[in-house]
Amino acid sequence: MSEFLTSTDLHALTGYARPSKQAQWLKEQGIPHRVDGARVIVTTKHATNWIEGRTVVSSSGPNWSAVK
Repeated sequence: MSEFLTSTDLHALTGYARPSKQAQWLKEQGIPHRVDGARVIVTTKHATNWIEGRTVVSSSGPNWSAVK
């Protein structure tokens, strides 16, 4: 199993073939992803967590507010 969804997986998940529409759908659903040119990159971990109803958190770095 790959760490990232394939283009076929993304099409099945989002219902869209075009990367711009896939990215839009992922954003609306709150699934972390990256757009690299014409590619949309999503980890299987984030997709699985979303499908299972778990909170999907996108990290943007250290949580400095947690440091005492």
